[in-house]
Amino acid sequence: MTPTRVVAFGGGHGLSASLRALRHCVPGLDLDITAVVTVGDDGGSSGRLRAERGGLPPGDLRQALVALSGDHPATRRSAALFQHRFAAAAPAPALGAPAPAVGDPLAGHAVGNLLLHGLTELLGDPVAALDHAGAMLGAVGRVLPMSRQPVGIEARVRGVDPDHPDEVRTVCGQHQVAVTSGTVESLRLTPAAPAACAEAVTAVRAADWLIFGPGSWYTSVLPHLLVPGLADAIVSSPARRLVTLNLVAEKETSGLSLPDHLDTLRRYLPELKVDMVLADSTAVGDPVAVERAAESLGARLVLAPVAVVDGTPRHDPAALGAALVPVLGADR
Repeated sequence: MTPTRVVAFGGGHGLSASLRALRHCVPGLDLDITAVVTVGDDGGSSGRLRAERGGLPPGDLRQALVALSGDHPATRRSAALFQHRFAAAAPAPALGAPAPAVGDPLAGHAVGNLLLHGLTELLGDPVAALDHAGAMLGAVGRVLPMSRQPVGIEARVRGVDPDHPDEVRTVCGQHQVAVTSGTVESLRLTPAAPAACAEAVTAVRAADWLIFGPGSWYTSVLPHLLVPGLADAIVSSPARRLVTLNLVAEKETSGLSLPDHLDTLRRYLPELKVDMVLADSTAVGDPVAVERAAESLGARLVLAPVAVVDGTPRHDPAALGAALVPVLGADR
């Protein structure tokens, strides 16, 4: 029997949770996992590297690689190294007058970000760099960027200024959109039509399942639908489609209900059809509205306890994986 080919879309912690959950499915299912990652990050270490040296922001790509890393002790150490972030260097003991203060160029950078950037320069291609890094980590899947070119994320936001709640302004940059205090009314990428990563398009067209979410809806999930080549592949793929809903609203989706999350998918890709919507049985509240929104996409709502038990709004990879096994394994 051929493996079940799964493509998961997203970025940051949401995609990482999804990939770790898929890892938990592997003992029960034969999965071929591909992660397709957003490339709009402009904050922190990724933003600094992007501004200073160009190329793709590596942070979300690094997180996906680590989530798929192997279980051998050596690869676990390598994964920990990828995640290690340099602290500011302690000042050297002063001899005589203190030297002028200078910035620490390594402070705040994750080792994996620097390594991915170096591999890209060495190999001349970000996909080759990701494949090489995946081999270093014993990754049980492949990580691909949604585009080989970095993108900007812009949103038209109402109520950024509380003194002018009806005023709509343009908020630029993934980080600024993610922390906006207003209501996002529309989203766009710059450039408006970036070229899709060819390997990602191939994976989507060959997939058995496409998985969207959880994650930051406007800055991690929806950007994939705004890449024309990727959107076309998503719509035309024979794969079934699963949407995993978030547990709580984030700043960028403040005021956006779970049914609204599903409505935005149809807004940005009207041709999108979905087969399953997975939601936490407690976080969903009254499931009737969510069920109706799922049905409007052609989907069936599946409820399961997928949150961590300590009450924090995080998906439990083991619980999410347990919920995914009967879904992904159906008709196999």
